[in-house]
Amino acid sequence: MFAAVDLGSNSFRLHVGLYDGEAIRIVKSARDPIRLAAGLDNDGNLTGEAMQKAVQCLANFKSILDGYKLDAVRVVATNTLRIAKNGVAFLPAAERAIGYPIEIISGEEEGRLIYMGVASTLDSSSETRLVVDIGGGSTELILGRGHDVLQVESFSIGTVGQAQAFIRDAQIDAAGLNAAVLSARSVFEDGAEPFRHQQWGHVYGSSGTIRTISDALSKNAIGDRTLSLDNLEALKVRLLRIGHVSQVDLLGIKPERVTPMIGGLTILIGIMQELGIESLTAVDAGLRMGVLWDLQLRATRRDRREQSVLEFMHRFHVNEDRASRVATLATTLYSQLKPQDDTFAKYLYWGGLLHEIGLAVSHTGYHKHAAYMLENADLPGFTAREQRFLSTLVLAHKGNLRKVSEALRDADFTKAVLALRLAITFMHARIDTEVSGLRLKMKSRIELEFKRELAVQHPTVLYWIEKEKGWWNEVGMEMTVKSGG
Repeated sequence: MFAAVDLGSNSFRLHVGLYDGEAIRIVKSARDPIRLAAGLDNDGNLTGEAMQKAVQCLANFKSILDGYKLDAVRVVATNTLRIAKNGVAFLPAAERAIGYPIEIISGEEEGRLIYMGVASTLDSSSETRLVVDIGGGSTELILGRGHDVLQVESFSIGTVGQAQAFIRDAQIDAAGLNAAVLSARSVFEDGAEPFRHQQWGHVYGSSGTIRTISDALSKNAIGDRTLSLDNLEALKVRLLRIGHVSQVDLLGIKPERVTPMIGGLTILIGIMQELGIESLTAVDAGLRMGVLWDLQLRATRRDRREQSVLEFMHRFHVNEDRASRVATLATTLYSQLKPQDDTFAKYLYWGGLLHEIGLAVSHTGYHKHAAYMLENADLPGFTAREQRFLSTLVLAHKGNLRKVSEALRDADFTKAVLALRLAITFMHARIDTEVSGLRLKMKSRIELEFKRELAVQHPTVLYWIEKEKGWWNEVGMEMTVKSGG
């Protein structure tokens, strides 16, 4: 059983899902329309009131989650926490409230997860699809084929900004709505080329806003009730006749959904006009379902992060033999160090595979280039926090350790760094991954023991280890080396 929590710009939402062998069945949902994006002040900071509401909502969600025996939980935050200047500072209080780490995901990762959720509800054909997701703070366009994502673009336009800019004093007028549609078109025109009509066979809308618009059309018998451009224009005309947000009385539409719906309507019309979309189909799946499937795939060892690592290796022409030798030996050494748990084991293996990607930039300081690339690249499946951790680990694999001294406060991370550095040392000395008779311990000091014949057969290994002793000594960790037998 898995749980997905989505900290969106309009609402915070929760899904608890149970995998039944074929599909994920939602057993519990919760939603709180806290309007986080509206809580940004003129300087781009979340107000104290907005943060307090968010923390209270998360505490309520924790009470729900505590009622289930969960195998994994993932909490993701989208556009508002991406752009809030004090978003990172807000995270500790938010994480204490819900009891789990919160990941501020990129627009690209958000799009990938949205598509995964949508694809899970459709057949697995090779149909090329365009998915549109209109959120409170951003809009994602995702082009995919079957279950594979081909192109993702996140645009900084959402229902909250549209409503604030073009629905003044709750008045619905032609000048405002026409300007909103034109503004939306201007946002999409430059980045729209990969998503134009010749690229896809069918279009799906995945967000709550699009489903709300679909409900407005179907339940109020507007046109033929479908999400066609003609029917959206008819809905726009109907809203103009009403003239004021407070007077909108559409069947199936709650009063608090009216303003976001109008903002979303102007974005959707703008997208359809710009991309040549005549109609689309609303799908009751998206980000949260995608997160649940991502957790399920990780649990069954079909981790998207594995594919991202391999793609990154190929993109930067990594020597796969060297990389595999380092990764394998590093994990072997790490197990000897007896970490408290296996939290860092996967990252250590991936760090071994990717430690030389910086060579694509320069041989000089390649570890620094690799660290920068890993922290800032788009790596589907990885969160920003995971990429920072992987970046720090790779940065630490070479040279002095003072640059990562703060991270070395974590004992298991320190063990991972030691294992990676020694694995690379042995690789440079041309020692095979199977190192018999090697013993490694780390408590108050590092103790390394190996057979004397190892040094005889590979004379440079003692040179490298002497340098290693000096690096560890600089950060207050003694390293002793014994060779015998």
